[in-house]
Amino acid sequence: MKVLKPIFDFYIESSIHVALAIYSLIRITFHELDLPYDEAVAYFGFYGTIVGYNFIKYDELARVKKVKLTPNFKAIIGLSFLAALASVYYFFQLQTITKAVGFVSLILTILYTLPFIPNKPNMRNWSGIKIYLVAIAWVLVTVLLPVINSKLEIDLWVVLKSLQRFILVFVLMLIFEIIDLKNDEHYLQTIPQKIGVKTTKKLTYLLLVLFVLLEFFKPNFINKDFIIVGLVAFCIGVFTFFATTQNSKYYTSFWVESVPFFWLLLLLVL
Repeated sequence: MKVLKPIFDFYIESSIHVALAIYSLIRITFHELDLPYDEAVAYFGFYGTIVGYNFIKYDELARVKKVKLTPNFKAIIGLSFLAALASVYYFFQLQTITKAVGFVSLILTILYTLPFIPNKPNMRNWSGIKIYLVAIAWVLVTVLLPVINSKLEIDLWVVLKSLQRFILVFVLMLIFEIIDLKNDEHYLQTIPQKIGVKTTKKLTYLLLVLFVLLEFFKPNFINKDFIIVGLVAFCIGVFTFFATTQNSKYYTSFWVESVPFFWLLLLLVL
């Protein structure tokens, strides 16, 4: 266990886990919209997520706080560099218009991390905006990138699928905000800070109902897909119910972020 724990921590801290979650959601989009598997989109999303998330997490530590470069930190930097090369490689395999969407996602990441107004905090520290930025970025990468690169028409179902994906990421972020409540600065004005933990959980349950109901609008609706989405919503509901400020960091950084794996596994098995 002493040997495995550092490896597991590196897996989490280097953003490989969250990148696999993004990859899973892209694969789910291929399945739900009957799109052929697109390696360029899938791997651009995977490697780009490693780069983007590590930039968000560690930029301030390296640039402002001048944290000492430990072997683990150096390994994360090395991994991020290799991921950046891979993401550039797959970026140039995308359609031109898809590259524009990917570029917008990059700009959002930069603005989220670096202050672009003198003497003002970055967008991550703008009160109440973080959760919406993250949800929009995930929709761009996991729904719109596959759709646009495949030249699929953006019809009502694509719009509803984008809304469903936004709700998914939003409710997962609410669990993060509940657990981080005791550590978040008050000026961030997160939803649990504004309305309390109990009301936040009620909001999550309500959004999960909407998340499931949106599946009814799917063309050629079949019960199997509804059951799968219902199981995903139930899983998130359980995580929400047991979410407290006392949970360990692995509760969200591993278990909650494993929901996309669970969803993809259900699709592959069923």
